[in-house]
Amino acid sequence: MRLTLPEGRGPVRYAPSAPSPGLPVLPRLAALLAGAADHTAPEPPGGGPVLREAAAGYWWRRGLRTHPEDTVAASGAPPLLLALLTAHGGDVLLPRPCPAWWTPQIRLLGRPAYAVPTPAECGGVPDPYALLETVRRIRAEGGSPRLLLLSVADDPTATVAPPELLREACEAAVAEGLHIVSDETWRDTLHRPRETVLLSPAEMCPEDVTVLTDLVGALTPAGWPCAVARFPPGAAGAHRARTLDILTALGALVAAPVAPAAAYTLGEPPDVAERTRLAAALHARIAATAHRAVLDAGALALPPRAGRHLYADLGPLRAGLTAHGVQDSLDLENHLTVRLGTPVPGGHRFGDELGSLRARFDTAPFLGESEPERAEALADPRPEELPHVAAALSRFAAVLAELAETGDPREGRGGS
Repeated sequence: MRLTLPEGRGPVRYAPSAPSPGLPVLPRLAALLAGAADHTAPEPPGGGPVLREAAAGYWWRRGLRTHPEDTVAASGAPPLLLALLTAHGGDVLLPRPCPAWWTPQIRLLGRPAYAVPTPAECGGVPDPYALLETVRRIRAEGGSPRLLLLSVADDPTATVAPPELLREACEAAVAEGLHIVSDETWRDTLHRPRETVLLSPAEMCPEDVTVLTDLVGALTPAGWPCAVARFPPGAAGAHRARTLDILTALGALVAAPVAPAAAYTLGEPPDVAERTRLAAALHARIAATAHRAVLDAGALALPPRAGRHLYADLGPLRAGLTAHGVQDSLDLENHLTVRLGTPVPGGHRFGDELGSLRARFDTAPFLGESEPERAEALADPRPEELPHVAAALSRFAAVLAELAETGDPREGRGGS
């Protein structure tokens, strides 16, 4: 289905922010940034040798043969994706739902974008048969499908694609001549890393996949933009060169003070590795508790497996939502944002139909309002039992329970 934009229903044209870690900056990263504050020249286009060497090592450790000349870095994932889209050309296919920041880049280029349904067990990856049918239909209508975007550890659904399903989708895409851009921003946020098998499409189709990673997913603070891409070694020289040209034209160069900190995190020294592990475990426990609250209220959500968020389908609560004036996901976004006091983006921002009643809940707001509270949550083995965290989770559950009621909200808490 070709993506369309709801008109006249609020600011849906731009993406909401990615789920924040809500945690203090590591002291070593802060020191590296401060130490490079007097570096006034930006990194060269695509990143300097130290940063690209660190990116290559990051992927080597994940089983992907990578050399510095196979990588590029940019000042954030959006301009990097924009450059990749421009370098490849053609129509774009993406799963429904998909990360909210993807479609603005496609829209800026004026490219057709086609949403493909995801399978029941996960998001982030298109159903293989639906993918083949969509490609066939696009070509029958005179289109030129060239790219497939996917995310194995997914925003918004917080799921991880099973290897067998991922393989089927990738093989179907490659058989139809599509190049795959794999967004692996959330791969280092697995909730149960010893129980979850995460494979990259680049392991399955090494010549047909470009990997993109936004460091703010697990490694750097959101205000320090840096993203890296890995091209198929030796097989994508023209696309890499074209991407570098576009990044240069955009001025999407990594800031010099950010580069040392980014390279340090990509090297995954003990302090970074430990913070990554603790942060993933923290958000896993919060997401699991929030997931139970969603199910207890009668709504639906796949079990979260990665990330700092939860994607819920409140469709089963439609009668109660209607009593609160909620008719679609934009109404739902506005209502939940007010009731919870934190942004709750609706499913329309992720490519779902406006009439659906889906929303993404981020887990960082449950950690506390102050840095000491969030640091306390990070250090506690049972953060959901801390008073301030438990109170926030209780408030969340109460709001959901309120939505499940079908009585007139002006008449109090009575429901039918």
